[in-house]
Amino acid sequence: MIVSGFTFCRNVEKLDYPFVESIRSLLPIVDEMVINVGDSEDRTLEIIREIGDPKIRVIESVWDMNLRKDGLIYAQQTNIALDHCRKDADWAFYLQADEVIHEKDYDAILASMRAHKDNRQILGLMSRYRHFVGDYHSLDPWAYRRAMRIVRPGGSVVSVGDAVGFARASDNLYIGKKQKNLWKYAGGHIYHYGWVKSPALLREKVRTQVEWYWEGAPNQRDTQVLSLKEFMPEHYSFLKPFTGTHPRVMEERIRAFPNLPEKKTRWLNPGFYRYVLRHGFKG
Repeated sequence: MIVSGFTFCRNVEKLDYPFVESIRSLLPIVDEMVINVGDSEDRTLEIIREIGDPKIRVIESVWDMNLRKDGLIYAQQTNIALDHCRKDADWAFYLQADEVIHEKDYDAILASMRAHKDNRQILGLMSRYRHFVGDYHSLDPWAYRRAMRIVRPGGSVVSVGDAVGFARASDNLYIGKKQKNLWKYAGGHIYHYGWVKSPALLREKVRTQVEWYWEGAPNQRDTQVLSLKEFMPEHYSFLKPFTGTHPRVMEERIRAFPNLPEKKTRWLNPGFYRYVLRHGFKG
């Protein structure tokens, strides 16, 4: 079985994304790692080259400012990386710069890829998620629960929208929850750390989203966030506690993260029940 890994990134050093940890977590189970590095204003490219793994193949791109709407630039950059994957690969494994794989899941992930390798009707494998917000001990059960991260290379699928998912290339059919004839579940989980940052950097993350989703014109909610020096999502105080282990590649980053004030149990927080009334109980 041949597996290509692929990703894209730009300015991920200054946004404090765990992009090196993400890459390192995928390298053990792929035969190559295609990294599409955009025209960054920090040391993103240099840091990736310093990893020094022979599996890594770097390509460079310039982001098109005309695609600053609805996050479309992310899908375009994802497709550039996917197009550079080996055409003879059985699978292409996509990780974004804030997504990491746990080493305990390697065997389950590889087993799921082998199980469906020869069924060409299956265009991708859907990964389950663990979303961390604010710190490494708070899970967001209201965030999306699955996304396709293992796909067929060679033109069968394309990244669409803001690169959360993929569509069948022949007719642009989005491969989602209802298209179960086109996908199976992958083993393991994706650990998503995009919202684990200092409050100042979380505000900067929102500013970056405004730039690449709303062409620099924030909506009312984002205007309120950008009026602040620091930002923390409203549901942070009553997120679900995480008691499991993190991927080994994240250990140093987690040790260096500041200790935040201990939160009281969500079950005694009135905000939790107000939020559940609006959004439902998700776990």
